[in-house]
Amino acid sequence: MDGPTSFSDTDHDLDRLIDHSAIALEALQREDGHWLFELEADVTIPAEYILMRHFLGDPADSKLEARLGSYIRDVQGRDGGWPLFHDGDADISASVKAYFALKMIGDDPQEPHMRRARATILAAGGAARANVFTRILLALYGEVPWHAVPAMPVELMLAPRWFPIHLTKMAYWSRVVIAPLLILLALKPRARNPRDVHIRELFTTPPEQERRYNINPTGSLSGKAFLMLDHVLRAVDPWVPRRLRRHAIRNAEAFILARLNGEDGLGAIFPAMVNAVLALDVLGRPRDHPQVLTVRRALDRLLTVRDQGTYCQPCVSPVWDTALSVHALVEAGAAADGPVLRPALDWLRDRQILDRAGDWVNGRGEHTPRPGGWAFQYENPLYPDLDDTAMVAMALHRSDPERYADAIARAKEWIIGMQSRDGGWGAYDADNTNHYLNHIPFADHGALLDPPTADVTARCLTFLAQTGLGRDQPALARAINFLLRHQEPDGSWFGRWGANYIYGTWSVLSALAAVGEDPGSPAIRRAVAFLASRQRPDGGWGEDCATYWHARKNEVKASTPSQTAWALLGLMAAGEEKGLVVQRGIAFLGQAPRNGAHWLEKHHTGVGFPRVFYLRYHGYSAYFPLWALARYRAQHRRNRMMIDETLMASNP
Repeated sequence: MDGPTSFSDTDHDLDRLIDHSAIALEALQREDGHWLFELEADVTIPAEYILMRHFLGDPADSKLEARLGSYIRDVQGRDGGWPLFHDGDADISASVKAYFALKMIGDDPQEPHMRRARATILAAGGAARANVFTRILLALYGEVPWHAVPAMPVELMLAPRWFPIHLTKMAYWSRVVIAPLLILLALKPRARNPRDVHIRELFTTPPEQERRYNINPTGSLSGKAFLMLDHVLRAVDPWVPRRLRRHAIRNAEAFILARLNGEDGLGAIFPAMVNAVLALDVLGRPRDHPQVLTVRRALDRLLTVRDQGTYCQPCVSPVWDTALSVHALVEAGAAADGPVLRPALDWLRDRQILDRAGDWVNGRGEHTPRPGGWAFQYENPLYPDLDDTAMVAMALHRSDPERYADAIARAKEWIIGMQSRDGGWGAYDADNTNHYLNHIPFADHGALLDPPTADVTARCLTFLAQTGLGRDQPALARAINFLLRHQEPDGSWFGRWGANYIYGTWSVLSALAAVGEDPGSPAIRRAVAFLASRQRPDGGWGEDCATYWHARKNEVKASTPSQTAWALLGLMAAGEEKGLVVQRGIAFLGQAPRNGAHWLEKHHTGVGFPRVFYLRYHGYSAYFPLWALARYRAQHRRNRMMIDETLMASNP
């Protein structure tokens, strides 16, 4: 293991660290040119995998269950529950699922870890207080009655597009998760549960007597109205014609089958795949049916074996990992036509989606661009995203703009065509801003939509500026205005896909630098002051995932290498590379413990859904610190050259 090491701001020390890290990152490249790192979420994913197997009545796999159980126990929090991110507070929904999964595979409820978990859950109000998705799972097992779940009639699949509640008005992840879920909610199956495991001990009130399952998720008048509508839908449900219901179920089934996506899975995300497996089972597909086998293989490919046990990834991130690795290595001096970057760049180019229009065409009308984006995963052609597309296209452009000119042009066309009316960009859709949907009882997680965000907008703006478009070009001008409007009072920007304000602020400062914003402008000065104020005594930066709760905005537990790298990249984009703040941050990275390509980092710094679902990108601790160090070296050398040239000019 490397470090902590002594580090001083000398060319030799910096070169040695960068070269060592770059060589170690290159060694992790796959044979065909791409990189892939683990993507870890929270305990709910492996717990749901276990519960899925028992829902289906799969034969016991004691070895697999033992390894999954080992992982679940290993990440149990000190307070007895299970958190959504490293060293976080216990989350009742995650804790209920983890407890249920452990009991399902044979853990005795009287064992100390189970007693501690049960006490934590009961102290939080019991399993009845879990979120909607957890209560649906419990209803499938008969642990709660079906009235514990908000009404979501499958007849929504028959609604016209103008209807206020429609799948096309929801985010991509909501569509692929909800469509199979509607089948389950309509047919109300019961898990096979061959071991007949139940968890009534997790309820403070007998579940059939509980009367406060469904609540107004936002406390708003709209939420109150939707809660009243929920009661109406329950009352009319028994009167829905059977023929109409069967027709709606067939439409939901057709939606799923059209998007199964081979062994990469429905939506290429775990929750949608699990729901698809359960829906196909309820619809009568035998376990050896080709469609069932395909979806099961997609799920099993997400299993990750580690020394501490086995867990299940929420999805895989090869395109994102490869693009960011390329950026780091280009910054470190790797040649675009060399044996490392050329196959990586070609691998990325070959995964551009050029011939399939996905769900993103909804609502684009005559302004629909040609396909030209990249997905996050190996294959997810119906759901490319703007963040990956901008990051990949930037890597291609900065490496070899002539060789990849066609790919860059198509990416530019698609990105401009996907700009929302307010000037920003969402991750997967344009104008996905029907915010009233987050007030329905089903949306207690608050993540039903994919509205424009500062970080994705900044990425798209950076790419467009990098290709030569000026800030007076309409798309860029609107994007700049969007970003300036969304700056927080303290000078930061919210980070939707990375934790949190450090990530957002780095992203926007990079974009403003790309469009030539004056480093002395008030917006940039406030952002620089924000980052400087958040530097910790050890010279690094850290930001807890709890900052997504407004009252905990300033919370931090430890400095992390990835968040330190973001802060440094943001400060250097604002012209602060000579300052003491940046030098202290560079020193932190030089002294932080490393292991091969990775700086050691346990904390989650990625985000799936704020306050609900967080991600630990294992690649972040490899490529982001390298990127920041190499950027500092390049600017350090450039400044030295400018000084030397000035001295030579003054002393001919």
